Amino acid sequence: MDTEREDTEASAPSAAEPEAAPTSVAAASPPGEARGAVRDGPGGDDARGPSREGSGGAGDRPRGRGGRRRRVCIMCADKIKTVDYKNVGFLRRFISDRARIDTRRKTSACAKHQRAISTGIKRARHLALLPYTAEHIRTSGVARR
Repeated sequence: MDTEREDTEASAPSAAEPEAAPTSVAAASPPGEARGAVRDGPGGDDARGPSREGSGGAGDRPRGRGGRRRRVCIMCADKIKTVDYKNVGFLRRFISDRARIDTRRKTSACAKHQRAISTGIKRARHLALLPYTAEHIRTSGVARR
């Protein structure tokens, strides 16, 4: 009876000895190739080409879809807390030639400051510091139907 216990204890892995990992698909695949990866052809390189060493992965790349790094918000960089509606020269930078408020993509402002900019522009328009429409539309009197 004691010999059976000794045999089972000897065959069971102890806490000090690491257990051998079961063989899997990932262990059988060549190094550098993830589990479930699809190989494109005889070379084995995928459509992006060979991987560069030290590139890390998608988390290391700061670029989005366009391949450019997103610009920093102008107001965050200058540490501007509030938008002054009386500062017409500053607000003019965020208005197009047709007197429309530029989008966040064009102004490169964060969402919080874009809202503050649009509120400041609307207040300045209300006080007639900024135009609602472009100059050529006001002078010609062309109206849309």
